[in-house]
Amino acid sequence: MDNGDSGGNQQNKPAETKSPYSMPGILHFIQHEWSRFEMERAQWDVERAELQARIAFLQGERKGQENLKRDLIRRIKMLEFALKQESDRAKVHKLKFGTDISMEQKHNETNEESKTNEMQTTNAHMSWRHGRQLLRQYLQEVGYSETILDVRSQRVRALLGNNYEVPKPTENDNQVVNGDLSDEEDDFDEVDGFGDAEMALAEFDFLNPPDSEPDDMKLDWSVDQNKLNAMKEQFRQEKRQTKKKELKRKWTRPIKKDLQNMLDTLRGSELNRATEDVDIHIPDEELLGVFIGYTNFSCQNIIFNMLCLKTMDHDWFLTQDSTPTKESYRKTWNPKYTLRSHFDGIRAIRFLPNESSVITASEDHTMKLWNLNKPLPSKKTQALDVEPIYSFRGHSGAVLSLEIDTEGSSCFSGGLDSTVRVWSIPSVEIDAYDTYDPSVSQKILVGHTDAVWSLSYSGTRQQLLSASSDCSVRLWNPTSADPLVQTYTTDGTPTSVCFVHCDSNHVVVSHTDGKVNLYDLETGQISLVLTEGDGIISSGSINCVVSHPTMPVTMTAHDDKHIKFYDNTSDTGKLIHSMVAHLDSVTSLSVDPNGLYLLSGSHDSSIRLWNLDSKTCIQELTSHRKKFDESIYSVAFHPSATYIASAGADALAKVFV
Repeated sequence: MDNGDSGGNQQNKPAETKSPYSMPGILHFIQHEWSRFEMERAQWDVERAELQARIAFLQGERKGQENLKRDLIRRIKMLEFALKQESDRAKVHKLKFGTDISMEQKHNETNEESKTNEMQTTNAHMSWRHGRQLLRQYLQEVGYSETILDVRSQRVRALLGNNYEVPKPTENDNQVVNGDLSDEEDDFDEVDGFGDAEMALAEFDFLNPPDSEPDDMKLDWSVDQNKLNAMKEQFRQEKRQTKKKELKRKWTRPIKKDLQNMLDTLRGSELNRATEDVDIHIPDEELLGVFIGYTNFSCQNIIFNMLCLKTMDHDWFLTQDSTPTKESYRKTWNPKYTLRSHFDGIRAIRFLPNESSVITASEDHTMKLWNLNKPLPSKKTQALDVEPIYSFRGHSGAVLSLEIDTEGSSCFSGGLDSTVRVWSIPSVEIDAYDTYDPSVSQKILVGHTDAVWSLSYSGTRQQLLSASSDCSVRLWNPTSADPLVQTYTTDGTPTSVCFVHCDSNHVVVSHTDGKVNLYDLETGQISLVLTEGDGIISSGSINCVVSHPTMPVTMTAHDDKHIKFYDNTSDTGKLIHSMVAHLDSVTSLSVDPNGLYLLSGSHDSSIRLWNLDSKTCIQELTSHRKKFDESIYSVAFHPSATYIASAGADALAKVFV
């Protein structure tokens, strides 16, 4: 029984099977597969490098073949040209002498050409020295001696910072203008040398047959030598008379009184300079601008050229123009800073009055403060990236408008949430990772019921204007306990508002229907409607309105690509000037603090700088890209520094210097 039971138990036990996988085996397999993969990858890298080297070799070989082909084609063309010239020369020789040209004659002509080229090179090197001597001779002829030249030369050297001694006045100084023109006509022939006349006459040398020619050739030409010589002499006389007339007209004697006054002025200024112990450092650009612009006398250009020959570099002098232009003194704006941190379009941008800092307002519900003196480490690009040092948060919608007070201590923002917020501007030296300061958000001005599209601050009145889509313009006193001063109901939806700078009791408001009205803040009534004449109001929406800082002029930016100028003083508010300024809607305007230039931005992605005097475009800048057919929202001048800025729908702001 026991044996039977034990046998049954052995039969009932399941057969124990050995597991096919183990941890060491798995690790060994993974290591093997990884080494195989690395080997195949290394082999692939080697093959790839070989193929790349092969491709580079073939490309270089092809480029070399192309260069060789191009060089051979050039040589072939040169040979064809030389062959054509030789053929033409042989034809001319055969027509002239009746015989073919020989090899010795060819060799002699080649030697003559090489000698001529060498002489021309030598003459080119000597022309500069000869020109100086000739110019000095002309100065002496018109009455300028070495005295005045030395005075002007010493003055130039003094301005350039060299040591010098003040020239003592001599008795001959008063007589330097007593020149004589009696010997001018004797030197007229030496000025030009009649090279053109001699070259023209040399063209007819082939009419004189050489002595070696046969007599029948001379009879065929039948040239009257006496008549030919007479015609040559007549031609020389006519050429000489023409040159004399031209030189007399060109070298007109200057007025004696003017020259004497100029000499006295130079001598007096040098003596006064000797009594002053002042170290003068004048930049080369300003110094040259003064000299080039000093052309009060008829011979002033001659004297300046002579002084430049003495003191300036030869190569520099050859590249300069003798007459100044406005373009040479005009500033060219170039992009320097790019502000990247917003996540949506930037609706407004303003500079702090006394800092190299800027504040931007964006559709991402935030405003940001940027310090332009702290750019990021420079990359290969020309523009420097700047990171914001503070973010203003509080609006529940897009921030549409922005304004800064005249002291730069507070800023105001209007948004899609129909509120106007007052902010305290933190120090530009603040740490970007510092803790949140709740005192930055000072006050919320509540009253509007729709989006606030425009703000304007008056430093004279210490008051703020806001224009909203609820067809109202509100006047605020931000520092008062009861900030709302007055509400003005507008005839239409206002788009932009601005204080009249020359009369802070008036404001100008633009509307979507093209109306531009002047409001009296005391009475709250419309005092003037700006029209295009005969009561005609411009059609289309007006995107921006600005006032000239010193004159009663209002400028408006229109959807129809125009910028218009209105006179505030006339009873009719007439249109002064209208111009097509951009290729798309003009969205923003800004006038520089001096009232000389106007900056405009448009949805055509361009910023244009205008001269307000001539109403012409001075410079165009293109640095923004379009987004949903919109590009530039705002442009601004710095109140005290040479900065301009732009903000666009591409979530970027650019600063130009």
